[in-house]
Amino acid sequence: MTDRTPQPVDRQLPTDEARDLLALVRDIAQREIAPKAAEEEDAGRFPREIFTLLSESGLLGLPYDSEYGGGDQPYEIYLQVLEELAAARLTVGLGVSVHSLSCHALATYGIKQQQVEFLPDMLGGGLLGAYCLSEPSSGSDAASLRTRAVRDGDDWVITGTKAWITHGGVADFYMVMARTGAEGARGITAFLVPADAEGLSAAAPEKKMGMKGSPTAQVHFDGVRVPDERRIGDEGQGFAIALAALDSGRLGIAACAIGLAQAALDEALAYATGRQQFGRPISDFQGLRFLLADMATQIEAGRALYLAAARLRDAGRPFAKQAAMAKLHCTDTAMKVTTDAVQVLGGYGYTADFPVERYMREAKVLQIVEGTNQIQRMVIARHLAGPETR
Repeated sequence: MTDRTPQPVDRQLPTDEARDLLALVRDIAQREIAPKAAEEEDAGRFPREIFTLLSESGLLGLPYDSEYGGGDQPYEIYLQVLEELAAARLTVGLGVSVHSLSCHALATYGIKQQQVEFLPDMLGGGLLGAYCLSEPSSGSDAASLRTRAVRDGDDWVITGTKAWITHGGVADFYMVMARTGAEGARGITAFLVPADAEGLSAAAPEKKMGMKGSPTAQVHFDGVRVPDERRIGDEGQGFAIALAALDSGRLGIAACAIGLAQAALDEALAYATGRQQFGRPISDFQGLRFLLADMATQIEAGRALYLAAARLRDAGRPFAKQAAMAKLHCTDTAMKVTTDAVQVLGGYGYTADFPVERYMREAKVLQIVEGTNQIQRMVIARHLAGPETR
């Protein structure tokens, strides 16, 4: 690994409070997260103590209402926090994004009584969440999900299997989308399910090519009984709730992607300025200078795109199209930049002695999670040209 501390990203932050917040995040990232990232990822170790620290530091509920333990931060600031965390370790940045996603339904669609009862522990009480939409047979076609919830008096009984669940097996609560009515999008309802509910279990984590420290697992619901007060929103509203959460979640993935790409650029730049060939640093050679320039430009463009979408969201304006654009562009950028970083380092880039090979493996999943980039293109095209004719 190169012996160089990257310079902080030059951010245009609106307040002194925001500057102090980002400084706190960078300090935690550099002191507590980054030093152990490579070793723990290689060992497949989930850093639960880091999420506890982030919760104690007020960083797990940043975009939510302070009345319930949140941070009252606009998305413009929250996403830059995610970027800093992801640059230190993607498992942490993505984990915070997924946790925020799992809180969205209750914070946005829950009734006051539910928010008072559940949100404080979810946002600042040390709990960690997971979001359960995908299933073994329904990924991109999420409206075809088969997990079913059947009414039994004042309870619901949930049966089925969810797949590709980040934090599966380590989460304290699961936001679950289950079918309560007819086939299709209008028959789905959202439920907040505690991890210790009888009949809930997780399979062994998937063996992944990257992000080995972040457990991804199937979650099984074998007659899990949930009281009606844990139903979020109206019956049949679950799919709309899920899509609203994903619009915001895609911005989280975009920010994480830019954080990962920035980490790769920092490593490539440190190597290129320190590595000597033919009697001078390899950063003197035009081929590499142009490559580094392209990497930096793509990152700046991605950062500007996700921040523009965040500002629309903060202003209460529609942002679904821009969120899809940001997720598409930023994750494609992460894949391109991390691949180019390996090329800059040459043979060393292909070894585990430097982090760029890990960055490259981690970048791939960002083009898949929370809607593949092919799905993002479909979303964008529908906003531009209307629904497809059949």
